[in-house]
Amino acid sequence: MDRVILHADLNACYASVEQLFDPSLRGRPMAVGGDREKRHGIILAKSQEAKLAGVKTGMTIWQAVQLCPELAVVPPHFERYIYFSRQVQKIYAEYTDRIEPFGIDESWLDISGCLRAGDGLRCANEIRERVKRELGLTLSVGVSWNKIFAKLGSDYKKPDAVTAVTRENWRELVWPLPASELLYVGRASEKQLRLLGVRTIGELAAVPCERLKRFFGKHGEVMHDYANGLDASPVLRAGEYPRAKSVGNGTTTPRDICTREDAVPVLVSLCESVGERLRRLGATACTLTLELRDAAGLSWISRRAPLPRPTDCSAELICAALALVDACHDWSRPLRSLAVRAEQLIFSPDEQLDCFSSYPELDAQRSLDRAIDSLRARFGAGAVMRGAVFADPDMACPPMQEKYSFVRKPGL
Repeated sequence: MDRVILHADLNACYASVEQLFDPSLRGRPMAVGGDREKRHGIILAKSQEAKLAGVKTGMTIWQAVQLCPELAVVPPHFERYIYFSRQVQKIYAEYTDRIEPFGIDESWLDISGCLRAGDGLRCANEIRERVKRELGLTLSVGVSWNKIFAKLGSDYKKPDAVTAVTRENWRELVWPLPASELLYVGRASEKQLRLLGVRTIGELAAVPCERLKRFFGKHGEVMHDYANGLDASPVLRAGEYPRAKSVGNGTTTPRDICTREDAVPVLVSLCESVGERLRRLGATACTLTLELRDAAGLSWISRRAPLPRPTDCSAELICAALALVDACHDWSRPLRSLAVRAEQLIFSPDEQLDCFSSYPELDAQRSLDRAIDSLRARFGAGAVMRGAVFADPDMACPPMQEKYSFVRKPGL
């Protein structure tokens, strides 16, 4: 017996939430965008009216305004989006415990055998109507026997719609779609597929699997299976989600980074953000990666170094990041962006001791980090600031970005 999988997608989540708080934005082109003065000026989300005018997510605000002069751009309020995401999850939980989030605004639900859910189409429409009635937001829902086709179903018709991709109609619905519509076929893969003469999902399904594996390796086999509806991956319950492989954060600064002094407040705030998230996950990192973006060519360079010991201490992450900056940049070329990523995570509570570390000092530092985390959680990110950040807070990673901007979509 086939599973019954739903993929529910909140339509234009950020923009829709902003319209709830400001009804004057309804029915007109509007978008949620970053701070242009601080060079975070890209479109994060847009309304249906803005989409029809050609505005796209990730586009710079000035490009969007050129396309749509009447576009209203409002700043993001991530705490609102998190709140509504959690309220939607509570509605899903009344139907099944198999709920796998795919970012802040999308989730898979496995309702197979769930008595309240019943028929897939009936359940999808009931959830869609409840979200609209109780929260004022709209959903597009795909219904299928696997996660990949359920996702295609939610994308097939928007906004506020339900699409069933069944054993009977999936070839007619799915195969004519562009190959890029298939989950995990990104721009690079699409470009390579075009070189093979593949433009649609149906053409991808017809390519021999071995040929795709020669071009794409294991990913070629995955794309071939997905295009042919072969996906048995489960919808995971809470607690079954795979552990993070890395924890990172990055920011574009309001002015170019021209000296080490400019870089210090940026790196300190980024490392503190990464350290707090490591502690929240109960993880330590063995490696630190620093990424720097050139202000002129906008090209990225990356430097990586092992940490002296697995750590979640902010001070140790800061020291490692500053050492990487000193080693890889002569400040002859200004930087526009910095990013820090902790990798090779360890989730074991046990720690391998060595003869060279001062463990009383390390324990004191960990206690200090936990106390700072607690104060910031209670009174806000600006309640406790290191001197380097306090000296130039404009260059630090914005507190909201630290807390919300790196909600990443997990793999299957």
